[in-house]
Amino acid sequence: MSSLGVFQILFFFLIVLAITKPAGAFMYRVFEGKRTFLHPVFRPLERFIYWLGGVREDEEQSWIMYSASLISLSIFSFLFVYIIQRLQGHLPLNPMHFSTPHAPSWATAIAPDLAYNTAVSFMTNTNWQAYSPDTTLSYFTQMAALTVQNFVSAAVGIAVAVALIRGFARHTAKTIGNFWVDVTRCTLYILLPVCILSTIFFVWQGAIQNFKGPVTATTLEGAKQVIEQGPLASQLSIKMLGTNGGGYFNANSAHPYENPTPLSNELEMLLMLSLGAGLTYMFGKAVGDTRQGWTIFATMAVMFLVGAFVSYHFEQGGNTIVNQRGVDAAYSPNNPGGNMEGKEVRFGIADSALFATVTTDASCGAVNSMHDSYTPLGGLVPLFNIQTDEVIFGGVGAGFYSMIIYAIVAVFIGGLMVGRTPEYIGKKIEQKEVKMAIIAILATSLCILGFTALSSVAHFRATGYWNPPGAAAANTNNNVAHGFSEILYAYSSGAGNNGSAFAGLNANTPWYNLTMGLDMLVGRFLFIIPALAIAGSLARKKLMPTTSGTLPTTGGLFVVLLIGTVIIVGALTYFPALSLGPIVEHFQMLSGRLF
Repeated sequence: MSSLGVFQILFFFLIVLAITKPAGAFMYRVFEGKRTFLHPVFRPLERFIYWLGGVREDEEQSWIMYSASLISLSIFSFLFVYIIQRLQGHLPLNPMHFSTPHAPSWATAIAPDLAYNTAVSFMTNTNWQAYSPDTTLSYFTQMAALTVQNFVSAAVGIAVAVALIRGFARHTAKTIGNFWVDVTRCTLYILLPVCILSTIFFVWQGAIQNFKGPVTATTLEGAKQVIEQGPLASQLSIKMLGTNGGGYFNANSAHPYENPTPLSNELEMLLMLSLGAGLTYMFGKAVGDTRQGWTIFATMAVMFLVGAFVSYHFEQGGNTIVNQRGVDAAYSPNNPGGNMEGKEVRFGIADSALFATVTTDASCGAVNSMHDSYTPLGGLVPLFNIQTDEVIFGGVGAGFYSMIIYAIVAVFIGGLMVGRTPEYIGKKIEQKEVKMAIIAILATSLCILGFTALSSVAHFRATGYWNPPGAAAANTNNNVAHGFSEILYAYSSGAGNNGSAFAGLNANTPWYNLTMGLDMLVGRFLFIIPALAIAGSLARKKLMPTTSGTLPTTGGLFVVLLIGTVIIVGALTYFPALSLGPIVEHFQMLSGRLF
């Protein structure tokens, strides 16, 4: 690793640390209904939205009603996105004539299974794309369906985190807030203002924002190249801030229109982590002990830095087989060295490895380099980040409530170890909370491993070997270990609501569209519903006084316990599958025999 690369990673982390407290303090005021500097602008609009929707701002909901409201909005969102996709040929802002008899020969048709997969994907904040957006979706579909859902699904995730925070902050209470109020406030006071400012910044840096049709350019070699255009910058902002990740172009943030400069690259990464980091401080402030929030932040920070430096180390080390063939893999001012396959020269190895770590920590899925081209252990880091339920800062809300669920498990284990009743922030952790936490953790792992096994068996039996031409499952562009990793990564990405991929997998088949859709639904709702059940249960409990027998949940000891819980649960669950994929591939690379 180079000193410059190490500095880039540490400098980025220091910026995240600097914005954590102000972001958390502002979110606390917003969700407590306190006045902010944005109220003169957005408060009248907020009141109008409540009037229009028939929402009583002062009427709170139990966790069951909160969940019912969330599910009803999600069902409507799914149908809305599905219908727009199926009707896009009859809707405006479609200069490429997608889904019409005049569609270009290179355009991808939106079949029912693909429309279903995409609707589920954007409703669940996964933004998995089994298609190339710039050759499939019209400007209207990109804006009215996908960009709108980027806001809605992000607000839903933050609302769940806020409800869980209220569960700890309240005692002997029957309600955890109002879902519709939380979603409205999140959208108006947090998501919308930041996206307006960042959109202007991205346009300044060179991202496009127009309604023009594609233009044809002649290259230096005399070939014709079609250059797509459209309303990109506005979607770019919310896909990063909302940790959605769905690209406007197939190359996502590796495309110069989506990520023009190193400065835009830095802002994209900051947008991904800012709200997730801020929620940790909001948590501490809401429960009346900011040390609790900083402890959660410290846990996330340690795991983040370890992951970033491990991925960077192996990417900078390069591919052993390539190095053995005389290629200069050493870093120098004139040579990036290492493994540059699939990476943009304007970002380099350090920022590419950092981006890969950030986007899988944050359940975003946007990429500025191709994870499929990473070294085996360099690619293992983003894969394992997803499989640990993206507790490292995580998606907007999702990472926080995932980490709290692991904290409940850690407190329970700690209580068993010392023979005391487990407590967390003044609340006794009992059978119901532990059951709900285990359901959430097991649901995602069951989907990941179950669907990976089914797809792998179907893939093998269809042909008797890997890399089949159009098998029942799908095609992989690689054999044996890496082909298995591509399937494992896909279902991990779906259940983790991430959306990134080892792109050697052709997932636009009925089998993958249907199973990935189910994978995403389980990963979203069988984590959210248990989290809300925990919030409701905790809110009803009395506040217990701290005694000499209370397990401390601040400080380094609890950080170690929490990290150990996340790693051990992840290792025990996924180590056998990882051994068949990236781990065995690493040893094959060292032996000089990649298949």
